Amino acid sequence: MNYLNFDKTVLTNLEKSLTKEMLRTNRSGAYNSTTLVDCNTRKYHGQLVIPIPSIDNNNHILLSSLDETIIQHSAEFNLGVHQYEGNHFSPNGHKYIREFTCELISKTIYRVGGVIISKERLMVSNEARTITKYTLLQAHSATTIRFKPFLAFRGVHELSKANNQASTHFQTATKGASFQLYPQYPTLYLQFSKQPHYVHNPHWYNHIMYAKELERGCPYTEDLLVPGYFEMPIKKGESIYVSAGISEVSPAKLKKIWDDELSLRQARVDMYHCLRNAAIQFTAKRGDGLYLLAGYPWFGVRARDQFIAMPGCTLSIGEKDLFLDLAQSALAEIEAFMDGAECKSISELDSPDALLWFIWALQQYANQDKKGILPDEMAKMVVQIVEFIADQHHPHVYMQAGGLLYVDGTVVPMTWMNATENGLPITPRTGYVVELNALWYNALCFAQSIAKTAAQRSRLAQLTTDVEQSFVATFWNGLYLYDYVNGQYRDVEVRPNMILAVSLPFSPLNRQQQKSVLDVCTRELLTTKGLRSLSPKSGSYRPNYVGGMLERNRNYHNGPVWPWFTGAYAEAYLKIHKQGGVSFVERLLIGMEAEMKKLCVGTLSELHDGNPPFKGHGAMSYAPSVGEILRTLQLLNDMQ
Repeated sequence: MNYLNFDKTVLTNLEKSLTKEMLRTNRSGAYNSTTLVDCNTRKYHGQLVIPIPSIDNNNHILLSSLDETIIQHSAEFNLGVHQYEGNHFSPNGHKYIREFTCELISKTIYRVGGVIISKERLMVSNEARTITKYTLLQAHSATTIRFKPFLAFRGVHELSKANNQASTHFQTATKGASFQLYPQYPTLYLQFSKQPHYVHNPHWYNHIMYAKELERGCPYTEDLLVPGYFEMPIKKGESIYVSAGISEVSPAKLKKIWDDELSLRQARVDMYHCLRNAAIQFTAKRGDGLYLLAGYPWFGVRARDQFIAMPGCTLSIGEKDLFLDLAQSALAEIEAFMDGAECKSISELDSPDALLWFIWALQQYANQDKKGILPDEMAKMVVQIVEFIADQHHPHVYMQAGGLLYVDGTVVPMTWMNATENGLPITPRTGYVVELNALWYNALCFAQSIAKTAAQRSRLAQLTTDVEQSFVATFWNGLYLYDYVNGQYRDVEVRPNMILAVSLPFSPLNRQQQKSVLDVCTRELLTTKGLRSLSPKSGSYRPNYVGGMLERNRNYHNGPVWPWFTGAYAEAYLKIHKQGGVSFVERLLIGMEAEMKKLCVGTLSELHDGNPPFKGHGAMSYAPSVGEILRTLQLLNDMQ
């Protein structure tokens, strides 16, 4: 049996199957996503979702879904599933599903009477194209298959409504047809490996419902245009390939394209290979550069997320060249930022900790390189970043007496805990922030070790000593670390941010202090999905990420579990307990492996509720979560 396998008892039960999603990308930002039964439950779901830079920086859904109908003896059996208001489902194609597997690619087996048909799908690498393969495995009489496209032509954050502006016309394409609902959008080509009969009969399907948006307190219904349908006979043993793309393709080449793409896939036989596949799917081309998306379905390229995820999503899966490509693209953006120019492809590069996370990522590369050496350009950038901050050139970071970094988060969020209400930070962390200064100390130590000149090394050595003394004097409370300190105020909330002062390669804490911090995190924050963002002992603890967006924002960083902290926690635990901590960290990952068959199968979500059963939420596939669990697996391998 395949590692990712679901039978009809799960699939025909919509209460279970609608919570499970799948995601495929073209490794350039486009994606294909829906639930395992092909019923879209998010406005972000779609069969062909692509970036259109000429419109904006968001993704856009061209083809929302493609419904199939099996016809025998004039009897029609619809395999599609849509949810409408009032919790009404029509048609009910899920009742015909017998199996869903996702080893190399997603594969669904349907059984309709004596007909057994399989559906497989993939995205073409670096091209805005989805190909779906239908194979008739069993049939006792003449069989016809019909395809009905549901067109959206909208941004992922929007909803389509029936209107008179949408073009209902079509153009003939080779073995298919093309559609362009609005002039600002590219043309969508639907083509088949076998000549179809197309019936043009445009009409709107109204009030299609997305349960996830209802749950989030957002508008949740839309209208989709069905321009007509394609129909053709299919014989036992025959395969038909269906292409959806923004350029015309030769239908005769679809089988070869399919076979070539399939040969590039690696089987998902365990958690590592699932996450390896997920990691590669975050890559995205932007102009001449290569970047990591923060996650799917709604995140773009964000500095902090990319730099946290980079080591795990590249080095931990043996993709050293990919790391260097990502770092090289980031170097150009960072140089532009430090020169005062606008960043083109990486957002939030001005976040106080973003550049320090980049230094950490380069440090991970140096630690894995056999010679322990960074390329000269990157080593130079490490020192430049430290000097940029120390010389008070960063727009949001201020180095104070004693060398610690100060940020003002009263009006604009200045840390990863960036949720807002009425435009203001919900958690206004202002002053000396613990993880920022832990990253700063680590960056200073690393820069000192690779600085080229004696003058640089001397200045960095003095600054490192000052920060080490100031850090302990400011944050250490005798048991753990204050979350942030502002004047006489010391925030005593127990949060996971302090674990970085233990896990980073250079720590300002002595071993006894490190162990004490680790013990507090273990007792109050550790769950089977990672570290809680706030201790349950706090009066502000809000563990469940539920309700409308305002309630979710209030809860976002005040109790839910963030899996990406698992990497730092595991590294800290192994640093303190060494070989004796291996079995404990291995058991910790059992909870992560359970997620491979929940939510978006084969990957990890953004966050989880802080209380059992630790239900997953947020982005269906989140780069820092994937990257840091991959890095944890590597830490275990290195220990063993």
